[in-house]
Amino acid sequence: MTDSLLEGAAAPSADSADMWRALVAEVARRRTFAIISHPDAGKTTLTEKLLLYGGAIHLAGAVKGRRSQRHATSDWMALEQERGISVTSSVMQFDYLGCRVNLLDTPGHQDFGEDTYRVLVAADSAVMLLDNRKGVEERTRQLFDVCRRRRMPIFTFVNKCDREGEDPLKLISDVEAELGITCYAANWPIRTDDRFVGVYDRRRSVVHVFARTTDHGASKSDVATGSLDDPHIVALLGADVIERLRGEIQLLDEAGHPFDAEAVRAGDQSPVYFGSALTNFGVEPFFEDFLEHAPPPQPRMAASRQVNPTETRFSGFVFKIQANMDPRHRDRVAFLRVCSGRFQEGTDAQLTRTGKRFRLSAPQQFLARERVAVDEAWPGDVVGVIDRGSLRIGDTLSEEGGLEFAEIPRFAPEHFSRITVVDPLRRGHLDDGLRQLTQEGAAQVFYAETSGATVPLVGAVGQLQFDVLLHRLQHEYGVAARLERYPYRFPRWVTGPDAAIQRVANGNGIAMIRDAARNIVFVFADAFTARWVAERETSLVLSKTAP
Repeated sequence: MTDSLLEGAAAPSADSADMWRALVAEVARRRTFAIISHPDAGKTTLTEKLLLYGGAIHLAGAVKGRRSQRHATSDWMALEQERGISVTSSVMQFDYLGCRVNLLDTPGHQDFGEDTYRVLVAADSAVMLLDNRKGVEERTRQLFDVCRRRRMPIFTFVNKCDREGEDPLKLISDVEAELGITCYAANWPIRTDDRFVGVYDRRRSVVHVFARTTDHGASKSDVATGSLDDPHIVALLGADVIERLRGEIQLLDEAGHPFDAEAVRAGDQSPVYFGSALTNFGVEPFFEDFLEHAPPPQPRMAASRQVNPTETRFSGFVFKIQANMDPRHRDRVAFLRVCSGRFQEGTDAQLTRTGKRFRLSAPQQFLARERVAVDEAWPGDVVGVIDRGSLRIGDTLSEEGGLEFAEIPRFAPEHFSRITVVDPLRRGHLDDGLRQLTQEGAAQVFYAETSGATVPLVGAVGQLQFDVLLHRLQHEYGVAARLERYPYRFPRWVTGPDAAIQRVANGNGIAMIRDAARNIVFVFADAFTARWVAERETSLVLSKTAP
């Protein structure tokens, strides 16, 4: 794996040889990944258990429910803790088995797909989480397609094996058929009396038998390990279970796909692991195997050339902006994925979009909301830098200047609402809040001209985003606001002759609004009208994305 990191890297000068060797070593031990899943597949619970086994936390929280009043570490926002859902991405960094792990947690709800997409752009690999009763679901399929287009390695964890589900062979067959990849069963579930009790590690020929904890999985499970011939394992499972397991493994060896490390790295084969995040069964062996086979940071394409992670000059891009992580200080943090070189306190870098140079001070690393100051970071790491409004999502920063990584697109809103403030004296606070939330990608603001007045509109990909917007305005900016559904959808950014634009804007079923950058946008009452205008008005250029 290390040899591949050196491909295309320039030979260092003698005085920088030690730094370059340190850079190569640090890159080799980084693992930066995201977890993708359909809602309710157990993504937040698995995230917690990886933190538990990685030593980042000592007692795992649980998504809010009857048995526990703890909350998941990754769900740091108040609304997430109240509803037991993930509505924002978070970053968690810790060391485990010699690796520096950068775990990028994503929102599970489809209304926050744009945030998830941005996180996947910053990741080097993905863990695809499946419910053992449902297999591949619609949301999983959508996120898999994003990973596949980026040729990302994907590791599959079949969750909730502590309850009855689909036959494991059928699950694997369905994944292959629906997603068009081959699968390798890296481990195999072991059941006794219809209870999930362990897994068999096929590559190491080791049985793991787990014992349930009395705290509902908040602490690590005790585990017994051994071969299929180990007397202790035979006594725990019973001879009939061992014999059945031997037959299942033989069938997999004869009829299944062999493990292909190159195909895994190319995203063409997915190792499949069975387990239960709730009870911790199978989590630790999965995590250890994942860290062994997941790739370190890889070269990334910029507009002008490929950037190798072992280049000594720093480069990186902003994939997330979060305001008010600490409401007491009204801070604004830009999350920066390091792509090459060594990032240090005070690094001087050029912002490609403006050409200006910035001194990047007070870098921080995270465990969700918790943060710690750091002196340095390496490719694959995610650092937070305090931003006073200069940075935007998708910005490239580099020491050499002139680099520009691929732009991170914005998703077009599918729903619009008028927003008004309950107390007119708080209108200024509303404008401030909307500006901040727009810059971090939590909402998109537009403006409509009505009877000589400018009326703010908010656009969202999904309805739940409106609920989050109102909650954050209330709790972070002290603004009580109301939303009124706007009867137009299907936004199209428009360029062309002014006369043609005004003529079309006066038609039935069409409204003209402007985005935050004052670009003209048509919105339509229905999809038919949008298509009709696009086909008929040849002097206008209509785009589904902002310029």
